[in-house]
Amino acid sequence: MDDLMVLAFNAHTTFMLQALAFGRQALPDCLPNPPVGCVLVKNNVVISQGYTQRVGCRHAEAMALSALGGEGGGVHAYVTLEPCSFHGRTPSCAQALVAAGVERVYVAMLDPDPRNAGAGIRILREAGIEVIVGLLHESASNDLAPYLIRPPTGHCG
Repeated sequence: MDDLMVLAFNAHTTFMLQALAFGRQALPDCLPNPPVGCVLVKNNVVISQGYTQRVGCRHAEAMALSALGGEGGGVHAYVTLEPCSFHGRTPSCAQALVAAGVERVYVAMLDPDPRNAGAGIRILREAGIEVIVGLLHESASNDLAPYLIRPPTGHCG
């Protein structure tokens, strides 16, 4: 691997580690929602960050985007869980990233919630946003697994 590739890998890892750390700050106030973190980066500099707020308030992406306050051109988002695709108590985070004009989204892990389960990624990609899934997946899974809604398995009991 050449030096530029190593630098790029290390920067991406660093930004996702920061997103994971922000996600941990959400606990316990975010419950029953998962403790998601988001870091927004432009020109390899963190320009905003967020984490899931209490129920009915901003998700991590919305918190980070609100601090951004403007055009998302050239912005890369590092998110610990797939952005939500649906409007529940809060608007869709995937749609908010699209509306902000974010250029690229790094997602640590897909959301197993059947209401999402890849739909957030689809929204981003259909809008022309580059999406990279799996960066620090194991770390994100360790942080988030206890708080995620899982699809039914078909087993009784």
